[in-house]
Amino acid sequence: MPTAVAKVESLARRMGLIRPRELIDRGLPPTYLSELAKKGVLQRPARGVFLHSSRELSEHHSLEIVAKRVPNGVVCLLSALVVHGIGTQNPREIWVAIGPKAKARAPRLDYPPLRTVRFPGKAATDGVQELKERDRRIRVYSPAKTVADCFKFRNKIGLDVALEALREGWRTRKFSMDELDRCAAVCRVRRVMRPYLESLTALVPAAT
Repeated sequence: MPTAVAKVESLARRMGLIRPRELIDRGLPPTYLSELAKKGVLQRPARGVFLHSSRELSEHHSLEIVAKRVPNGVVCLLSALVVHGIGTQNPREIWVAIGPKAKARAPRLDYPPLRTVRFPGKAATDGVQELKERDRRIRVYSPAKTVADCFKFRNKIGLDVALEALREGWRTRKFSMDELDRCAAVCRVRRVMRPYLESLTALVPAAT
């Protein structure tokens, strides 16, 4: 019968990223994670998160860590643009949407740098997709929802960023106009976006 330490190592190897809470839920001592890290069996890419040394960090390793530490968060705005390959943004922080202040406490991470934005009501739940990254599912807003969010939070990220996202997303067919219109309605930015959409469809046809 495998020892508790062997069980922890096997679990870490299977899951990739693992937190102490996941051992506690299985009746295993979380101190074994630190012991295995000292032996080099595990790495600690962030506080409270361990990675088996046989597993390489993926292209989206920062997003994997955020998904582990903030399971109810959704990658949004500038970081979602990067995930979908829209525009030229390269944010230093991971942008994550959380619920209203009364329902969600703002998380604190030592790594990666995190930027939280509170999304109200349906705007928090609409357009959520799941990106499969090894054993982890990363929640991220769809391209159309992300563009609408950029206009919703244009005072926070800049109107130029929102316009670039709209132009590049449309040019590369990341969404249809019907999808974008529905998301604009959810985010209550239809009126704001209308003149830009009219100009865009007249001057920039979608890629074929």
